[in-house]
Amino acid sequence: MELSSRSDRPALSRDVSEFLVELSIALHRHSMYPSGHPALMPAIESVTRRADRLLQDRASIAVGVARRVLIVDGVTTDPDQPVLRRLADGLHRHHIGAFTIMRGMDSQELGEALLTLSAEPEREGPVGLELDVASWPHIKLQPLTFDGLALVGDAAAGSGADSEQPSQSSELWVSLARAALASDGTAGEPPPSESAIAQAIEQDTSRDQIIVSHLLQIARELTTASDQAAEELKLRTSRLIASLNPGTLRRLLAMSGDGQQRAQFVRDVTRGLPVDAVLAIVNASADASGQTISHGLVRMLTKLAAHAERGSDLTRPRADVELREQVSRLLEDWRLEDPNPEAYGRVLEHLATSPAEKSRPASPAAAEPEPLRLLQMALEAGAFGPLAEKAIDQAISAGQLSALLELIASPPEGGQAGADMILARLTRPENLKGLFASDRFDFSGLDHLLPRLSVEGYEPLLEALSSSPSRIVRRRLLDLLGRTPVDISPLIIARLNDERWYIQRNMLTLLARSGHVPPSFSVVPWTQHTDARVRSEAIRLQLQLPHERDLGVDAALNDPDPRIVHLGLTAIGDVAPVRMIDRMIDLALASDLGEDSRLLAVNALARVRREDVLDALLQLSVGGRSLFGRTRLLPKTPVLVAVIRALATTWADEPRASGVLAAARRASDSELRQAVSSQTT
Repeated sequence: MELSSRSDRPALSRDVSEFLVELSIALHRHSMYPSGHPALMPAIESVTRRADRLLQDRASIAVGVARRVLIVDGVTTDPDQPVLRRLADGLHRHHIGAFTIMRGMDSQELGEALLTLSAEPEREGPVGLELDVASWPHIKLQPLTFDGLALVGDAAAGSGADSEQPSQSSELWVSLARAALASDGTAGEPPPSESAIAQAIEQDTSRDQIIVSHLLQIARELTTASDQAAEELKLRTSRLIASLNPGTLRRLLAMSGDGQQRAQFVRDVTRGLPVDAVLAIVNASADASGQTISHGLVRMLTKLAAHAERGSDLTRPRADVELREQVSRLLEDWRLEDPNPEAYGRVLEHLATSPAEKSRPASPAAAEPEPLRLLQMALEAGAFGPLAEKAIDQAISAGQLSALLELIASPPEGGQAGADMILARLTRPENLKGLFASDRFDFSGLDHLLPRLSVEGYEPLLEALSSSPSRIVRRRLLDLLGRTPVDISPLIIARLNDERWYIQRNMLTLLARSGHVPPSFSVVPWTQHTDARVRSEAIRLQLQLPHERDLGVDAALNDPDPRIVHLGLTAIGDVAPVRMIDRMIDLALASDLGEDSRLLAVNALARVRREDVLDALLQLSVGGRSLFGRTRLLPKTPVLVAVIRALATTWADEPRASGVLAAARRASDSELRQAVSSQTT
């Protein structure tokens, strides 16, 4: 099902489109050619140049991933464009739901990311399931890892011949849940609740583009589908939208494009979704567009929605049609700031309010002041007591940390003492624990609160990083704690004794990012861990420490994991340490090691003049003798080119190397000839 027709689909900007095309080409080349192939580096550099140009006026670019399309700034790519469809399909098969490119990305980390994503997901597993190890400073991948998800109704209806094939409606809900959630699931596991999906959408804004795309697909599916799965999808979507707070709905509507695109989005939603969801989206769209709907009109539409949902058999279909027509007409005439004159608005308010509603007494809960309003009054009055303290706890539980910080940032005259009291209460360790116990957590507020915490105040945050069941919370905390200017290394080191491997890995990552490593601290115990992911982070940290860098190189080059070996070879550069020459020779000759790693080993040996090095270089280049006794070269690879260059640089006067160099000069391949001439001229 297409997201929109070609005639009315908004187009991506030229810079964004060219960047995505270059990225698709580079990823395709990495899947075709072996590591180190000369065709790869030009493709990587082309993508890097496009990214630099694109990020001149923005800090980052976020791209949502669907099965056949990509979503950037609320605009989807053409599903019939083969190059971009191939990129979307490849990332989707790797369970990638979105990715972000940030300013500062260089060719090396882009090359590593492309190499990781070029692997076959069916053979080596989707990258989205192993994102703990696939992380780069300026490239962030957002996983889709809710596998085995299904609608409960599908399993109940699965007795027919086609029971093994999920319906389009079921696939749409599964896709939406995968896009919103970042937690693992197993086959046969019950689907997540709508409130859980709503919470994930509210907490993580990086997936907004793909969420909007999935909601649009669902709306269009529901305009034509009428089977049991479609009814289940309609009910779940209605509950999901009801679970979202108005601010999140406004945020999603703002992501759907400019005013014209947003109006088209709301029209599609109006035709497909249940009436209560239509009302919520129309109100959110009005706020996002700067429009005003009078209270009377809203209440009239609400009463129509009530008749459409719970009226008699005669009134339900008529009320449903009338509601959708009124919303369509409202969208067509959405030009005035308030479409209803004052007198007409009073009439609508009178008609929309039933006598029962007028006479019904307000409930005690409705009369209770909101926590933020109560605290604002307390600041203005300069009076704080148990009621104000309770309001602080309620605001924290409601996820209003940012609003609390804004409230105390500019207190009214005479309210500074109250603002200090609120801040002191917010920074208590026991209250910080309450932040993570609430259903909705405000990460932006925490980001502003961190500089005001004492060292002890970070303990609850590290505890949440270790124990939170939400992968979103853990990932965001890792990012926030890694940027804090406060030296929390004693707290981090204390948690390295935890037996769980992922706790040790996260703590090592934090130490590396913090830059506050005590001189007496040694990483050696973790470079010998049984889990390669822990060893990898430990060695990365060792390579940053001047007093343990040599130990890190030795540990990396002798590690059984090829990825860690590559890490050590990268750290060595072009000069092999004398103590490691024998190991470098072994790595250069190791046929089971990746060619990119062997290439690094050969480059590091290029200027070492030892007989055993020469023996290794000849073993890597001589492929036998011709009928006339001339030296024949092995088939050309990046390793062979590097060997020829090393022989021409260091062994040009050696008779044993002359046959190889002569064969390279006679070669029909220009790169082999250039490897000799560039070093001897």
